[in-house]
This record gives sequence, structure tokens and C-alpha cells, in this order.
Amino acid sequence: QKAKVEYCLHDCCQSAFAMMVFQDPSINAFQQRLQDIKHLNNLKTMFNVSAIPRSTQLRTAIDNIPSTEIELLFEDFFNPVQRGKQLEQFKFISGKYLVALDGVQYFSSDKISCNCCLTKTKDKTSYYHQVVAATIICPGMKQVVPLAPEPIQNIDGNTKQDCEINAGKRIIKKIRSTHPKLKIIITADSLYSKQPFIDQLKLNGMSFILVAKPTDHKLLYQWFAEFSHMGETQKLEIKDHKGRRHLYEWVNDIPLNGTKNADNVNYFEYTMFKGDKTTYHSSWVTDIPITQDNIIELVKGGRARWKIENEAFNTLKNQGYHLEHNFGHGDNHLSYNLLLFNFLAFFMHQIMELSDLIYQKCRSKFTSRKEYWNQLRCTIRILIFPSFESLLKFVIDPEHGIPP
Repeated sequence: QKAKVEYCLHDCCQSAFAMMVFQDPSINAFQQRLQDIKHLNNLKTMFNVSAIPRSTQLRTAIDNIPSTEIELLFEDFFNPVQRGKQLEQFKFISGKYLVALDGVQYFSSDKISCNCCLTKTKDKTSYYHQVVAATIICPGMKQVVPLAPEPIQNIDGNTKQDCEINAGKRIIKKIRSTHPKLKIIITADSLYSKQPFIDQLKLNGMSFILVAKPTDHKLLYQWFAEFSHMGETQKLEIKDHKGRRHLYEWVNDIPLNGTKNADNVNYFEYTMFKGDKTTYHSSWVTDIPITQDNIIELVKGGRARWKIENEAFNTLKNQGYHLEHNFGHGDNHLSYNLLLFNFLAFFMHQIMELSDLIYQKCRSKFTSRKEYWNQLRCTIRILIFPSFESLLKFVIDPEHGIPP
């Protein structure tokens, strides 16, 4: 009988990270086959994995790692981007960075659960996990810069189930603690445009552009309608080359709600018309004074909130990252830790898209992200490369980039 093999945390974490980087749940099995045949493998050469752990040992080890330890890696990824001036191109109004917040679900089951699972009961009880994600975005930029997410989870001793807005307040503190000097504008949907959350933003020195829906802010809308009727709002109308009309209307210093201690905010709305038909309408509140000079940029910032859904969540769900796939649930931290490794892999890919010329050249050879990663996966299953860079060079030019 073989003796039980113990795998170090480094090998387990790097193997899990490699699985997310190559979007390949079977990467360990394929690399073990290479190891058996050639006595070397790509996990060793690219990720410095000494011994490839089996799935059971990998999941057991990662399940017991405090998630806060893995969250620290987001700062390790972020700092070189900032030092390398890649972050400069994300600057928005007044040199501030636009950070989008939104909740996303990544696990759901009627049978599998842990103490941290959220629950909902209709005909039967279902268990699920969600996080509030934070992503630096910028109008006109395709790439995004993920920050460490915040889990929405039940904690022992709490009688009330956790919710997105409470997690949103926690992530604000986390972002400020991690990035004490970063100038930030938070953008989020109407769930967040309430006094308690805005108070939290102010405590942490952050500006905001938050969606304000009529159903959530009835008094605010009534006051604005009255101001507009009396001609006390400001307007800007522009017609573009396609014949569409863009109407901007705003007012500064208007109460957020009807409570005694309500903050005054600056309200603006934007409507796009094609002929007599309204094709888009939305409205926001902000603490940034609105003028003729910045109203168009503010609307761009408010509308850019969709980037966290499209450029981040949609990519993670539908472009190979399998965000909603159950890689493993565990009893403690496994589900969330594997999500963190998935986010970190996405972060690394975004960094390479921004700054790595070889990665960009290799990616340009393929029409789709899925096709690109499928080629990389197939290649490392049969050939061993001394580095990720050598893999990319081989895919760009197989004739002259054959690995040793």
C-alpha cells in the first residue's frame, strides 16, 4: 500500500490558479500524464508546482485557507499595474477612478450547502453564494481592473441573512483600507442610492454616481419635476450625425429624500430620442457639482456601469471562465476561494491585454477568446514549455517557436 502523500499549500494553490488561468478543470490530470511520460510538466515550468495534487487533496487544502489570505493577492496584482502607469488610462473626472459595484451569484444548489450559504425557500429550500464585485472601469476602455470582491454570506451568530447592500458597505471599507490614497467615484444601481450607503461613501472619502429610479425616489422626482416645470433646471440638447437627439437635464443641491437629515445631492437625467421615439432614458444622483462642461462625461460615467455586467460578469460566465460552475463547495472556504482564483486569473488576463505585447499579438491571431484559450490548452497537453511567454511565441509561430 502506498504511503499517504501530503501536498504543500503552494502546490495546491498554484494548481488551482493554473486551472483558472487556462480555464481547464482537467489541467492537473493532463499534466500528470506528461509528468509520467516525460518526467516534466507545464505546471512545474510555468507555475513552479513541485508535486501535482489530486483533486481531493487540492480541494481539502484550499477549503481550509482563510479567504482573506487569498484576497491579498489582488493588491499584489494591482500594484504593478499602478506603478507601470497602466492605470493612468482609466482616469475619469478630475483624475478619479470610476469603480463599479454589483452583486453576482456564482453557486446554487438544492442539495449542497455550507454554514455560509444564503438560502431562499419557496416550494423547497435552495442554497446559493453571491459576492459584491468591484471593478475599475472607464468609458471607452475595453479592459477592466478587478478589485477584491466581498462575499454576501451568513455568519454564525447572526439571526438576519446577509444582503447585497451590507456587503456593499463592507467592500467600501475594504477598498479604502487597501487603497487609502486612490481617488474613487463609485457607480452602482439604484439599490445603492440610499442615505446609509451614501453616508458610508462619505466616511471613506469617495464620490459617487448612483442610479436613481422613480420608484425608489418618489419625492426626489417630484421636486425635480417641479423645478423643471418652473424652469429652474439646466438643460443641454445635442443632435448627432445620425439624427438622434440627446437631452441632458440637471439640478444641483436637491434633497435625496424627505427625511429631516437628508443629504442634498446633484441630480441629472439623460434621454436619447430617435425621431419622436425615446430610445434610452436614465437618471442618477452624484455629489459632483454638475455643469455644462461635465454633464456629458457624468452621463458617460453613469452609463458605463454596464461594463461590470458585460465586460466582467458576462465574460466570466460565458467566455470560458465558467463563473457559475461548481468547481467544489467544501465545508469552510472552498467555494469562495476558488471564485477568488477565478477572479485573479481574469485579472491577470486583463493585465496582459493592457500591457503584454506578446500576449496581444498571440490573441490577435484568434477571432474569439474561447478559440484562443482552447488552442493554448491543447498545446500544453502535448508539449512542455519553459515559460508562458515561450508558449505564446510558439502559438504565434510554431515553425520557429518549437520548445526545447
